Amino acid sequence: MTKLVKISIGFAIFGLISTIMETHAEARAFFVFGDSLVDNGNNNYLVTTARADAYPYGIDYPSHQATGRFSNGLNIPDIISESMGWEPTLPYLSPQLMGQKLLIGANFASAGVGVLNDTGIQFVNIIRIYQQLNYFEEYKQRVSEVIGEDETQKLVKESLVLITLGGNDFVNNYFLVPYSARSRQYSLPKYVPFVISEYKKVLKRLYKLGFRRVIVTGTGPLGCVPAELAQHSTDGECAKELQKAASLFNPQLVKMLKQLNHGLGKDVFIAANTNLMHMDFIANPTRFGFVTSKIACCGQGPYNGLGLCTPLSNLCPNRDLYAFWDPFHPSEKANRMIVQQILTGSNLYMHPMNLSTIMAMDSRA
Repeated sequence: MTKLVKISIGFAIFGLISTIMETHAEARAFFVFGDSLVDNGNNNYLVTTARADAYPYGIDYPSHQATGRFSNGLNIPDIISESMGWEPTLPYLSPQLMGQKLLIGANFASAGVGVLNDTGIQFVNIIRIYQQLNYFEEYKQRVSEVIGEDETQKLVKESLVLITLGGNDFVNNYFLVPYSARSRQYSLPKYVPFVISEYKKVLKRLYKLGFRRVIVTGTGPLGCVPAELAQHSTDGECAKELQKAASLFNPQLVKMLKQLNHGLGKDVFIAANTNLMHMDFIANPTRFGFVTSKIACCGQGPYNGLGLCTPLSNLCPNRDLYAFWDPFHPSEKANRMIVQQILTGSNLYMHPMNLSTIMAMDSRA
């Protein structure tokens, strides 16, 4: 086969997938569960320190106002919705989420949460993962009042779910302080399987709630974020213990998802290798148009990695040149690169298939 023919076929397949995605955009609700990487404003309605509701958060958002997203602009769920031609989901706690808006789906994520209930206790009032699932049951009841119970079950079954958990169980629990309660209870090699076993229970509950397409992200490279560089790195290299945690957690997560799918006899749970997605631009930032992957755009102290991003923080003039927006969270540009891999990435990034393939397969079902 000639190179030209291969290219033509490639464009034809891409065009087919794009058409399918656009055609089915309005037919699929989108639900989001998890932590600050995907929270789009639920914590604005809570009395908690885990908030992103003040400048300079949202500086590059269309409204140029802080929305509760831990980003200079759009976050990962926003960009998935944008790529699909879907209206972005609203936070579940938003008073605007009513009537026909409910049919778009909803975002239940809350900054600071983890798989474990004791993760993020310093933030006090956050929506822990089982409360997020309880809110979803409440959501189903609200939707049933709009379109009826049968149509609600269909909406849920045909929906797409994104869940992002795990990072806080290390950063805001096990490694939060020296000799933390969990680190005294478990060695790291024993703590990771414990978190995985608890995560499995959460995912089983998602299946029981009626979801059949669930993208599950792993943790990013926990030791490479500016916050950890500022606290644990003397030479600018990623913090070893946190990197070890990620290297243990992510393969065990993929293995657990494979086991779940095998038991169900179908590919319900899709593993997104967000660790590798991040490492691409962390290891070689200039290749991706960044001037740095170590220094946050907004922050203070070494690597702009100490404390919170506030109006008094250092603020870079061009957010697109920075892989990290604040001490923990990627910039919108980095989020776009992550979503591109979710959409079209190879099996190295998305297992057993990427989102474009899911959409193509489901359109033929």
